[in-house]
Formats: sequence, structure tokens, C-alpha cells
Amino acid sequence: MPDRLTTAVDLRSDTVTRPTPAMRHAIAEAEVGDAVLGDDPTVAALERYAAELLGKDAALFFPSGIMANTTALLVLGRPGTEAVIEAGGHILNYEDGAAAAWGGIQMRAVPTADGLLRPEHVAEYVRPGTPYLPLTSLVCLENTHNGAGGRVMPLAQLRVVAETAHARGVAVHLDGARLPNASVATGVPMAEFAAPVDTVMVALSKGLGAPVGSILAGSAEAMEKAWRVRRRLGGGMRQAGILAAAALHGLRNHFPLLEQDHRRARELAGRAAGVPGLSVVPPETNIVMMDLVEPRLEPAAVLAALERRGVRMTQFGARRLRAVTHLDVDDAGIARAGDALVEAVGELLG
Repeated sequence: MPDRLTTAVDLRSDTVTRPTPAMRHAIAEAEVGDAVLGDDPTVAALERYAAELLGKDAALFFPSGIMANTTALLVLGRPGTEAVIEAGGHILNYEDGAAAAWGGIQMRAVPTADGLLRPEHVAEYVRPGTPYLPLTSLVCLENTHNGAGGRVMPLAQLRVVAETAHARGVAVHLDGARLPNASVATGVPMAEFAAPVDTVMVALSKGLGAPVGSILAGSAEAMEKAWRVRRRLGGGMRQAGILAAAALHGLRNHFPLLEQDHRRARELAGRAAGVPGLSVVPPETNIVMMDLVEPRLEPAAVLAALERRGVRMTQFGARRLRAVTHLDVDDAGIARAGDALVEAVGELLG
């Protein structure tokens, strides 16, 4: 078998991880059935374990986070209504208009300075009950917030935002694609973050290192509806225990390793902060955002110079680069990425 790590230090996303040998063993040994017929024991075990971790009645295994988020919006929202969301939210910007396409739900964007909704935003942007304005059916939160650099929404803030929405008769969905990162960064169990919201999605193919899949959790009634929506969207899987085994292994074994990703993100950010022409957003979790403040530095040129040195990052905005630490990048990889940044910028600035 080839080495797990390629010669490149790939920081484009935490979705690029590949199964560890132990995860591959779990996949190979997975007991399977027909998940659509309800008799795949490994899928059932994953869903029970995830529901317990999230403190919800039930959970469902999905092929992707977009499908899980879309399902939540279709369960909680209604056609012709609005969902309030922070302007940089993943559901609004990176899910191809799925809520509008499949559910007839339009998104109402709330601009904030830090990516985090506050109760006053909900009070202002949830529409009053008048026949001349669209109705608001739900509020969408994100924790951690990808576009804001992996920022954590503190539990106290999340609670009061959800309370404000519920007081207005509006449901709340939490896009918790990187909720495990928020939990590790704060020491707050995922169940506490999930308690104030009606539904919560957690990605298993990001920091937890599974090759495929996300979890959606909520009340038994909501998940009964979600099961039908998932199938309608084409998300019914048969011998899905092969995938669920990897996800279950990641939940059980890779959760504590996220702290190493956070430490490495801080180390990379510290190194990048010393590079002329870069302004770095201090990371709270595993995402490092770097702004090119020197006009001579063009994102495409910097990325190409990094690529020549075997380091991969992505452009995230007009003059911003993003690096995401994960299971497949060790301390040596972070050191190499830091060296590459110094050399690449030095080359371009002459």
C-alpha cells in the first residue's frame, strides 16, 4: 500500500483526508444490510451513536452535508417563506441555491462583522406577520463558521439567538459541519450546542476523516419526515454500512485529534503573520485565513508559487487565501507550509 501522505502538503480543505489503515480495516469488516429497508446494522449503530452525542431523539446518515442541510430546511421551512442566515453562511453561498431549488425557500442574508448572528439580528430580520411581506419560517446558524475563518459561536450566544427565534414561532437549524471542532475548541459537548436548535447537521468527512457522509439529527418526528425527504432527494443508500463504518470509526477515534489540528493552525498562522505582505486572521479552530495586503501579491501567483513547492491552499475571496489543517498534515507538513509561504512571497516580491 502506498504511503498515506502524498508528497504535497494539501491544505485546501479538511475534506481531502484519506482513510487511515484502521479506518480501512473497519470498512473491510463492516457488517451490512439494506439501509433503505432498515436492516443495515452498521448504519443503525452510527445513527444511534450520533443521536446520543448530539443529545437528540434520532439521527440519519446522509451522503453529503448539502443534502442533510437541504433536508433540514425542507422539513422545517415552507415554500414561499424565508430563512434568515448570516451573509457569509455556507447554506447561502456554497450550496447551489438548494433551498430555493427544492424547497421554494429564499434566504434573507444578515451582514455581520464576525459571521455570528445575534439576537438583535433575529429580532430585526424575522419578518413581522403582515400579508405584505414574506413570512419567515426558520433561522439558520453555522458553527463553526467557515467563511469567518472557523469561528466558534459561543454556546450562550447560540442559546439566546435560538430562544429569540423560537419566541417568534420560527424554527432553528444548525449547520454544524465542523461542530466537532467547536466542541473541542471550547470543551462544550456537542449535545449542549445542539440542545437549543430543532435540527443539527454534522459532517463526518471533514476533520473526522471519513471518506463520505454527514449526520442530521433532531426530534423523532422531524427525522421521520427527514427520512422521506432524503429518499426523495435520492439519498437512500443500500449497503451503506461500508461508509457508515468509516464514519463511526472517525467519530470514535479521531474526535480527540482535532485539538492537534487547532494547534497546527495556530502554528501556521503564527508563521504566516511574520511574512511581509500578509495579514492573518488568528484562528480559533482549524482554518487559517490570510489576506494579501501587499498590492504586488496576486492570489493566483501566490498559489502557483506554493504549488511549485508542494503546498496547496485555496483562494477564499478577492485577496484572501485559506489553509485548513487536518488529520493528514503533521507537524513536519506545517513547517514545510510555513517555509513555502516565506519562499513564495519572497520570490514574488523580489
